[in-house]
Amino acid sequence: MFITLEGPEGSGKTSHIPHLVEFLREKGHIVFPTREPGGTSISEQIRDILHDMKNAEMHPRTETLLYQAARAQIVEQVIQPRLADGEIVISDRYYDSTIAYQGYGHQQKLEDVRALVKYATGGLTPDLTILLDLDIEVGLKRKTQNEVEWNRMDAYTVEFHKRVRAGYLEMVKAEPQRWVVVNSDQAWESVQAELRRVIVEKLAS
Repeated sequence: MFITLEGPEGSGKTSHIPHLVEFLREKGHIVFPTREPGGTSISEQIRDILHDMKNAEMHPRTETLLYQAARAQIVEQVIQPRLADGEIVISDRYYDSTIAYQGYGHQQKLEDVRALVKYATGGLTPDLTILLDLDIEVGLKRKTQNEVEWNRMDAYTVEFHKRVRAGYLEMVKAEPQRWVVVNSDQAWESVQAELRRVIVEKLAS
């Protein structure tokens, strides 16, 4: 099973995944966590380029293509082989991030972005995508207060990030059978419990 966590900046995806992995392993599942961009040597190098604050002049099309290059590598090298072996793969972001950020955020043509995404992934779609949703200002404030990585993507305007969140909510409406929305503006333990419930329910089905 392929599970992805999505959300705006500061929504808590990265902090929740290790605990979800531990929980599922204790239940006897073989689980592999990964992230985007990243997850392979090549993809991590691309991540460095994408997130480096020195690359502020990067054009949205360049940004979009670099994300697809990193994604194509991890799909072929990591995700597809592990799914073929029957493992559960949990990814911190996947192609929905590109549609949200490079599509809705940068206001590029969605059909063009979706075509690139389909090519990069070979058409691989998650079985379950969980949106950790919260107010944009709250999320960005979390990132600054927690002293986590502040990268080039974080530095976009609040208006950009609002378009990203709105894009996520549009995608939820378009594919309700794949998406589950979890309110991440609550206690960490409550969010973790809800994530576990959603995943266990999906595995049982």
